Amino acid sequence: MAGLTLHKTDFFAFSTQSVAVADRYPQSVFAEHTHDFCELVVVWRGNGLHVLNGRPYRITRGDLFYIRADDCHSYASVNDLVLQNIIWCPERFRLRVNWDEMIPNMAQQRAWRLSSQGMSLARQVIGLLELESVRRDTLSQSMAEALFLQILLLLQRHRYLPEQIEGQETEGGALDRLITALAGSLSAPFDLEAFCAVQQCSVRTLRQQFRQQTGMTVGQYLRQLRICHAQYLLRHTAMRISEVAMQCGFEDSNYFSVVFTRESGASPSQWRQREEGSASEPVLTRAGL
Repeated sequence: MAGLTLHKTDFFAFSTQSVAVADRYPQSVFAEHTHDFCELVVVWRGNGLHVLNGRPYRITRGDLFYIRADDCHSYASVNDLVLQNIIWCPERFRLRVNWDEMIPNMAQQRAWRLSSQGMSLARQVIGLLELESVRRDTLSQSMAEALFLQILLLLQRHRYLPEQIEGQETEGGALDRLITALAGSLSAPFDLEAFCAVQQCSVRTLRQQFRQQTGMTVGQYLRQLRICHAQYLLRHTAMRISEVAMQCGFEDSNYFSVVFTRESGASPSQWRQREEGSASEPVLTRAGL
């Protein structure tokens, strides 16, 4: 359990405010913590490491997280990471809405992706929510909750699972589908030229767009995804290191150990021993992408 708890008295403007927007422009390294409120995280640009309940996620534009009050998370290895947190206190809601139906079952799925179209639409409504939520009159607070409900519905319409390729929207889709395809290529080689041929787009243009939006090259991002997956497997399974390497797209376990050590600051075996010895210790990887 994290030693740091963030309290609603420090993040909400007044005692009856039910929903608020917390900008992170940019999000800096932040120690492991919990809250006494709920949180929705939308990543707009850059990249970083988000560790949620001991599981590392390499995050970039379009990543979306639903965080419960008792969840434990942290940020590390950030690189121009820009995100917004929408925070709320369920016990303060005025509108008679079944809010549980609007939010996915967070015990089953916390991490999602948001399409480019969904990001554009959500950004507009979040801006309105940010203005309305700080006003103290009853009507404004009801308006803020109505805007929050609109955001939740937009997210339901435009979100998808990180590895889900089928059914994505075409607007802004090449970049969206590339990030999704990379998430689905943890154990298999990825051919960017073949991907662009199928998508009928320019390899050079997509490379430039990817780097502009994420702050990483395609290869760096895929490598970070695989290392995060390796960390998860080392912590939560009894797989041998050679098996972990294969599951993470490394045919040579020695090369896997070299890459893992460079990115994590410890060899796979050392990392596993450290995590077994301290289950509450935050998972960190080195910056310097």
